[in-house]
Amino acid sequence: MIINNFEAFIGQHCETTATGSLLKQNKLTLSEPMLFGIGEGLSYIFWNMKGMDFPFIGGRVKPDLLTINICRNLGLVLEIKETSSIKKAWKNVAEYLQVGQAVGLKLDCYYLEYFSTKVHFAAHYVAIYGYDNKYAYLVDTKQQGGRKVKTSLKSLELARSEKGPMSSKNRSYVIKPSEKKIDLKEAVKNAIKNNTKDYLNPPIRNISYKGIFKTSKEIKKLFQEAKDIKKNFQMTATFMERAGTGGALFRNLYRDFLKESYELLKIEDLKFVHHEFVKIAEKWTIVANLLHKAGDTLNVVYINQASEILLKLSEQEKDAMEHLQSIF
Repeated sequence: MIINNFEAFIGQHCETTATGSLLKQNKLTLSEPMLFGIGEGLSYIFWNMKGMDFPFIGGRVKPDLLTINICRNLGLVLEIKETSSIKKAWKNVAEYLQVGQAVGLKLDCYYLEYFSTKVHFAAHYVAIYGYDNKYAYLVDTKQQGGRKVKTSLKSLELARSEKGPMSSKNRSYVIKPSEKKIDLKEAVKNAIKNNTKDYLNPPIRNISYKGIFKTSKEIKKLFQEAKDIKKNFQMTATFMERAGTGGALFRNLYRDFLKESYELLKIEDLKFVHHEFVKIAEKWTIVANLLHKAGDTLNVVYINQASEILLKLSEQEKDAMEHLQSIF
């Protein structure tokens, strides 16, 4: 059972790729930066828990929220299903596919057979558009093969039911149109308003600009305490630049969203904030390169340089988001 003439969304980030593919079925095609922005995606987290080998550094809102926000801002109907039953989990997907409806899945990419790097990450998203007796046919990010990927039904079952940080109970979702006409301009305005409000009011100190400030201090301690400096810092750098973030820890995507927003709304202040995010994104790429060099050379000088830039980024992002907030 494979959906005929299914058109995949080709993207760099997993959730925008999966959700973008479902939106195409609704005859709605937006750029990946626009999806990220309408999804109120920009954030930051420095997550360090007992049992973790090394802290997690993230640059977007919590898993699942991006799609929820996209559908809310565009006035679309989002149907989400979760279950602890493996049998019911597959039924939830198969029923939609049999009527020609592609389905978004949240899972642990470790089990996907086309992934060359085996790392447990239970907040990966794909869209499924078909299956046969042996394989599930999926849409993944461009770097993972785009539309041309498949994995065995058993591996998909394991991926969906895996437990751990950021996991869900066999989460699946579909997007359907509503009677409400989509107003892209209003969607952009609402998304910016909500994103800036959340970013500027972090509930704890390891979130948004406060989290960046905290990271600027913590990376010096981590360099001294890390059990495997090379692995830890280079893996973090790779994640920031190439692991589905669009580069610069999602700042490239938000930068381009602001450019598109200016072109849509013609508000000069948006153009100004876009230019600020051009500079911000460049600095994030420099930070990633410095962390990679630190892991490669074991030289603390690169950590000190990265710390100084992170300190400035904390201030720059706060200022940019405050300016953005003042527009609406």
